[in-house]
Amino acid sequence: MIAVFRYLKGCRQEEGENLFTLASNDRTRSNGLKLQQGRFRLDIRKKFLTVRVVKHLFGPLLSHIPLLSLYFQYIKRFYNESWERRYGRVIDEGTLTLLWSITVSIFSIGGLVGAIITTPIVKFFGRKHTLLINNVFAVMAALLMALCQLAGSFEMLLLGRIVMGIDAGVSLSALPIYLSEISPKEIRGALGQVTAIFICIGVFTAQVLGLPEIFGNESRWPYLFGVIVVPSLIQVGILPFLPESPHYLLLEKNDKSGAEKAFQTFFGKDDVSHELEESEAQRNVKLVSVLQLLRNRSVRWQIITVIITMACYQLCGLNAVSIPFQYVACNGSCLLLISIYMFSYLTVFIIFHFSGLAVERLGRRPLLIGGFGLMVIFFAVLTVSLTFQNHAYWLPYLSIFCILAIIASFCIGPGGIPFVLTGEFFQPSQKPAAFMIAGTVNWVSNFSVGLLFPFIQAGLLTFCFLVFAVVCLAGATYLFFVLPETKNKTINEISQAFAKRNKVTLEGQEMSQFPSERKSSEEQEHNFSSTLENGETKNNIL
Repeated sequence: MIAVFRYLKGCRQEEGENLFTLASNDRTRSNGLKLQQGRFRLDIRKKFLTVRVVKHLFGPLLSHIPLLSLYFQYIKRFYNESWERRYGRVIDEGTLTLLWSITVSIFSIGGLVGAIITTPIVKFFGRKHTLLINNVFAVMAALLMALCQLAGSFEMLLLGRIVMGIDAGVSLSALPIYLSEISPKEIRGALGQVTAIFICIGVFTAQVLGLPEIFGNESRWPYLFGVIVVPSLIQVGILPFLPESPHYLLLEKNDKSGAEKAFQTFFGKDDVSHELEESEAQRNVKLVSVLQLLRNRSVRWQIITVIITMACYQLCGLNAVSIPFQYVACNGSCLLLISIYMFSYLTVFIIFHFSGLAVERLGRRPLLIGGFGLMVIFFAVLTVSLTFQNHAYWLPYLSIFCILAIIASFCIGPGGIPFVLTGEFFQPSQKPAAFMIAGTVNWVSNFSVGLLFPFIQAGLLTFCFLVFAVVCLAGATYLFFVLPETKNKTINEISQAFAKRNKVTLEGQEMSQFPSERKSSEEQEHNFSSTLENGETKNNIL
């Protein structure tokens, strides 16, 4: 948020200099100056509104975090009763554990399906309409899961989990594409962090609504899944007022006028010729398939880095961290639980402001490595505090602090930066294939955690969180030795940083492969020359 405000402030200062030059050159144009000021104020409002509204697009992600751990005892009892009513016998413990694991992990199967079908859908319907259509899956999932107990069918819950996974897969694939095509580069990294923040907010919202006094009891637990429709309705009410992606309008629909208007709305300026030329330069670019990308030696370590960061993103243990929340606070009062959840909710917003600023100041590398490193420390301390929490009255509070610290560490870097890196590592022709690989790794890893964690927890008890500590440590170590800093770097510069590991030389590559970067360099030269000319004009006037 702070980075966004600084971007808007910078735009205002730049526009103010332009207005000063206009007034200095011809003081008789006072009416024209007032008109320019009025237009600028409107542009600033447009930019601010755009940023605020785009952030609301992440609303549906509130409901895509696995909520089942909050009332697993009620769901298992529902499975047992349904099984006994249907087959006349109690379900055995092994089958019940397997059925529970499938319930948790099947969400990821739907997510993988959603990620795969996103590419043809966004190409045919567009980015904005894909997000709108996707709300149909959210409503279907909400109805299936909210009514499963009333219908006495655990199959409805399983089917609802699959449909909700499809909804999440489409959201996490189509939304980064939409954001990358409408956001100015000055705030692109900050907006990339919004995904992680709203995921964390989703976790905390689910925990608050899952309190026994609200939905966390045997009679009302299915209705929490019906809350999914709330963010979906918010998105349906807001998204139609935003333009379609200008890249889609220009390249897929050949609507240059519509693309120009969309760029003007999102970027808040009248002259968008540079943006149109950049998009037009991609018209004749042939997209690279996944197999071709995997065979490309010049991006081999970029692909490996994306795979490892996305795997660590899911295997770092964030989805499992709500389990000890219930465990350490089960003997506390409702007021204590609400206080803990509200404090954690406030923590997320604080980290959100910090990470949005830090990602553009400190860069991607230190936040990503530091986030995983801090998670290693707090997972180790959490394991000790959970193991010995009955030996001292203050150890449960230490466990709660560690849980909050783990979530905060995740929000600092590992939660959003992997998606940003995937967009920064590859050329435009390679990005669809790269996002396909990243999405596949993301959902397969999520499936693995959901399927295996119940068995790991049953076997290792409180030591199960050491598994996540090892994953975070391995990820931080790899990134420390391999990942270069990508802040404010072009694709060509990032490729040069990986060239030695890939055992390729990029010196002979023609810059025609990077038309947008060449154009950006030329524009920077032009802006620098214009600045000198404006400075001379001001000196002459003074």
